[in-house]
Amino acid sequence: MRLDRTALLEDTSLTGIAWCRAYSDVTDTWLAKLLQDAAGSVAVHGVALAAVGGYGRAELCPESDIDVMLLHTGRGDIGAVADRVWYPIWDEGLKLGHSVRTVKEALSLAQDDLDTATALLSARHLAGDTALTSDLAAGAAAQWQKRSKKWLSDLGRRVEERHATAGEVAFHLEPDLKEGRGGLRDVHALDWAAATHRVLFDSDRADLDRAYGVLLEARVELHRRTGRASNVLALQEQDGVAEALGRENADTLMAEVAAAGRTIAWTSDEAWRQIESSLRGPLGRIARRDRVVAPGIALRDGDVHLVAEAVPLDDPVLVLRAAAIAAGNDTLIDRPSLDLLVREAPILPDPWPPEARDRLAELLLAGRPAVRVIEALDQRGLWVRVLPEWVTVRSKPQRNAYHRFTVDRHLVEAAANAAALAGRVSRPDLLVIGTLLHDIGKGYPGDHTEVGMELVRVMGARMGYPPEDVDTLVALVQHHLLLPDVATRRDLDDPATIERVAEAAGTVERLHLLAALTEADSLATGPAAWGSWKQGLVRTLEDRTAHVLGGGELGEMVSDEFPDERQRSLVASGRQVIEGDDDVLTVIAGDRPGLFSRVAGVLALHGLGVLGAAAWSSEDGGALAVFTVERPHPRQIEWPKIIADLERALAGRLALNARLEERANTYRSRRPAAPRPGTTVAFDNSASAKATVVEVAAPDSVGLLYRLTRALAELDLDIRSAKVQTLGAQVVDAFYVRDGVGQKLTDVAQQAEVERAIRHAVAG
Repeated sequence: MRLDRTALLEDTSLTGIAWCRAYSDVTDTWLAKLLQDAAGSVAVHGVALAAVGGYGRAELCPESDIDVMLLHTGRGDIGAVADRVWYPIWDEGLKLGHSVRTVKEALSLAQDDLDTATALLSARHLAGDTALTSDLAAGAAAQWQKRSKKWLSDLGRRVEERHATAGEVAFHLEPDLKEGRGGLRDVHALDWAAATHRVLFDSDRADLDRAYGVLLEARVELHRRTGRASNVLALQEQDGVAEALGRENADTLMAEVAAAGRTIAWTSDEAWRQIESSLRGPLGRIARRDRVVAPGIALRDGDVHLVAEAVPLDDPVLVLRAAAIAAGNDTLIDRPSLDLLVREAPILPDPWPPEARDRLAELLLAGRPAVRVIEALDQRGLWVRVLPEWVTVRSKPQRNAYHRFTVDRHLVEAAANAAALAGRVSRPDLLVIGTLLHDIGKGYPGDHTEVGMELVRVMGARMGYPPEDVDTLVALVQHHLLLPDVATRRDLDDPATIERVAEAAGTVERLHLLAALTEADSLATGPAAWGSWKQGLVRTLEDRTAHVLGGGELGEMVSDEFPDERQRSLVASGRQVIEGDDDVLTVIAGDRPGLFSRVAGVLALHGLGVLGAAAWSSEDGGALAVFTVERPHPRQIEWPKIIADLERALAGRLALNARLEERANTYRSRRPAAPRPGTTVAFDNSASAKATVVEVAAPDSVGLLYRLTRALAELDLDIRSAKVQTLGAQVVDAFYVRDGVGQKLTDVAQQAEVERAIRHAVAG
């Protein structure tokens, strides 16, 4: 007898738990028949087959292990019976988790092994002697209860270890649906904990079940599409899974996955917080009773509580007051108080009472403790009562490797980062609120900056800020990308660059607010968005712009002349000089077309990313190129090997094209398929008085800078400097170029040919 799964796998009308139950039912019937055939007519005497683990919960996904236990009372032929059950399962190519035990042996093992103990909590009878399965289930439950304190402690540690390894379901680009924080396993752990005592509030169960259903649906379709027991919803599978589940697109699916992961994570955190408190016992809790700290609010046992006299309906600021006090004390609002606010707290009036604005700023200025307080408000629907516009960014995914958070969590993380920088600005309240709202437009159609400016103008007025403060909040949204874009894509020694930023910032106060927002935003974006190189550029830009806004001259700030006296002397000597020092490569050689691209090609061959480059040519035919490279942590830069290859390349003895193509092919074979960003080419003749800035945004690939600069060289364009930035799967390169006679590129036909060459280079 064989197990026929074909019809089930092809039945797209069944998804999620319904599919799992149907597959479990089919498997139950098949295994029962296998046991009957294996054990003969006396199958019900002294032998039973029990499902455990996920199969015991009747949650078999397409590629799940079939976990079963063959129970017996000492039958002499039990080994032969087991073989006759196991081999047909293996013959089907199914993954089998199996054991043969007496009830006593199984319970003995479960006394000291957490995995066995939890697996037996879901033991379910499949076939044979029902008394054996009943004894096993009852004994396992009794043992779990008896040793509950140990198991809860062990289980809590296991949860923490798993989260540290698997990451967040809600915020990972490719979430682990089962093991991640906020994943299916967190719900299993709560169910196991609930087998000792009540760990959930009544309202949590329905929310938890809905969230669990979303993740289980995605896991079933992931297994069904890939034919593998993967729990990681990889980028290349998200569109297909979304289509199979009838979602509009992958963004819709991943927003649901993120929201489900957040619900599970928050509920799990709340439950384990209570469990840990109970494990500590009365002596382990903070010995503190009601201490009224504000109208309607007291601290009790370390948590924020609403006092009995508090009337949320008559106190619209109570939500923000409680949240600010909780964050300020690095604690939480207790659940009964939170639920009371959910039931009775009103929408804030328009305009807000002055205290509401102050309390929101106070909450955000608490920094990192504010994150979990805001998450609690958000999970219970209170945050959108404070900021109704928040609903459109809630759990909105940003499906690129550059961003690590959903839009809403990114904003909260950025605001927490901004709190740590509040000492650098004159208006900390505007900094944290502007940072919280800088991407609020991403929830709406159209350019997110323009939409965000309109929203924040309305929101700022509703909060009760005076017009000049509202203007500042709008300016923070309008220019939140100004400093990082200019710092990484423009020449900071060029007066036109500084003048542009000074005009946009308007005042020194706003400039410093923008600089702090830039750092907070970048830190919340991801590890690729902020580093010492970018920090240094932004600080330089901030300092020079502040100097100019204060009435100073740019020349007083720009002390690093390029080229310096030593570099000019080396160029004049006529010798070829190649030096690598720390993260800077200096190349001095005879001026020739393609010098820049050859250097870029060799660096790419050695896996080094270029952050910035500057070039200079002397009147007597010498050339200087200085490249700042991205240090490949944790390796040291092997300059001797790089310099040797560069010498060969400059001498025409290195097949750069062929070598880079070989490297690219190797890289492509290892990289999973993923959506690739498009290519844009823009020309800016206002950014510099002496050169045209050609800005290229394109999919990242091995040797891209080499191909781009070679394409520019083939059109006899002189590259004066370059800025290179990698944003996840996309690069944004800016080249300061002049034509063969030293002029800007103003001719539209010439620009069209440059764009044609660049797009061809990107295509590779």
